[in-house]
Parts: sequence; C-alpha cells; structure tokens
Amino acid sequence: MPQPAALDALENTTVLDPVARAVTSVVSGALRSRTVKDLLHGVWLGHPLHPVLVQVPVGTWTSAAVLDALPGTGTAPDRLIAVGLLGLVPAVATGWTDWSVLHEQQQRVGLVHAASNVLAGSLYVSSLVARRRGHRERGRLLGWAGYSVAGLGSYLGGHLAYRQAAGTNHAEFVQHLVKAGWHDIGAMDDFAEGRPATRRLGDVSLLVLRRGDRVDVLANRCAHLDGPLASGRIHAEGGEDCVTCPWHGSTFRLRDGAVVHGPATAPQPVFRTQVADGRLRVLLEGAG
Repeated sequence: MPQPAALDALENTTVLDPVARAVTSVVSGALRSRTVKDLLHGVWLGHPLHPVLVQVPVGTWTSAAVLDALPGTGTAPDRLIAVGLLGLVPAVATGWTDWSVLHEQQQRVGLVHAASNVLAGSLYVSSLVARRRGHRERGRLLGWAGYSVAGLGSYLGGHLAYRQAAGTNHAEFVQHLVKAGWHDIGAMDDFAEGRPATRRLGDVSLLVLRRGDRVDVLANRCAHLDGPLASGRIHAEGGEDCVTCPWHGSTFRLRDGAVVHGPATAPQPVFRTQVADGRLRVLLEGAG
C-alpha cells in the first residue's frame, strides 16, 4: 500500500487538475436533476450512500477470492463476481456524485481511487470471460489481480474518508465545544433586519438571522465541507426560510437545520434563542 508521504504527494499533484475539471463538468452535466443528486448523495439516508453500496462489490469479490482458493467450488465464484460487477454500477454513480463536490486535494486522491476501481472492474470482466471460455486457472488469476487492485481502491477510499474527511459531518464538533446553558451573543438591536450576521461563541462561529422578533441561529460552518453559511443565499424553499452554502450548494432549513438539498447529509446544529433585556441569548441542546 502507498506510504503516507506518497499520499501527501498525490494530494498535491496538480497535473491531475485538468482531468478533474473535465470529469466534474461531465458529472455536473449528467446530474442536472436536484432530486437525483440528493438521492445519490444520500440526503434521505442521513449520511452518504456510497459507503453503503460499495459493500456489494467488496463483499462478493472477497467471497469469490476465498472460494477460488478452495477446491470443489465450481462456478460459485463466477456468480459472485457477476453480482459484484452489477453492484459496482450504483456504487460508481454515487461515488462520482460525491466526488464532484469535493475540494481539489480530495478530488486528486478520488481520481486515483476511481481509476483503481475501474481497473479492478475490468480485470473482473476479463476473469469472467476467461472462465466462460473454460480457462478457469486464468480466470482465477485475473480475479485475484482484480481483488488486489480493488484493495488499493478501498485503501484510497479510506484515506479520503478518514484522513481527508470527505463525506464526514464537519459540524459534529459543535456540541462538544459549546458549553451547556444560555449564552449572551449581543444586543438585539445590533442585528440588522433580514441580513445574515456572524458571532463567535468560544471556538464556534454562528450564523444569526433576525426577521422582526424572530431570530434563527445556526452553526455557521457547513456540515458538508465547512463552508461559511453566512456568506450564502437566504431564500424560501417549500414555504420555509433556508440558507444555501456558497461553496457547494448544500441547503439547510433555518428553523431546525434540516438538510433540504445536498451534498450535505447531516443537519446543521441549531440554537434555541431568547431575548432578555434587549439581549439575544442562545442555547444548544445537548451541548457540554
């Protein structure tokens, strides 16, 4: 497997950027429907759909690799490989959808991750062809080669998720940094009507939006990739006031932080508010 230094170099390999831009354009052109994008991102599931779907090719190909090493398994590995190839299609679709809204460093690693999986799929197709033509030993060797390359792809996928934080909830830390109880964040008159403002609550940035006597307060950094929501667009969606992140277009309901549109799949932390003696106070449920 690649060493950490090699992965650091891959993250900063700008030669991949023209390819990334071209592929992003293709993916964006193919995914014009917001409903389809939300489906593939996993908004309805509450976390990215891609890691769920990759279990099919990974599981079936692992089983096939084991059966190919055992005597008397007949054509069972062939069927498992075929199921894995079928499962690869939705996994690839969700993967490209998530990849198209990542940062440059993440996209560079993601390109190699995707290329590894495409190569693994090609090796498995060749393995099936060889088996069907009676060349079972060649088919087994191609299958093991495909499994090895798929392992590299899985390793890079883990690097994307755990080292580069692609697909993780970037607002999860909020409730651990905010202290329990009510906090004064300023005079009510300091917040302009209908204009997003930011305030600091310790290490946490807040988005504050006042409309008359109503004030909505959310964590300001987007759950998708930490974009500044206060710089985004305030608008109505389905009769509800929403904010859309300026970086990748994630849309959250101001009332409760629910995800209206992806790529974010985790809700945005929302603070309860109260006004006392002309001062705005906020409280985060479960904080501390």
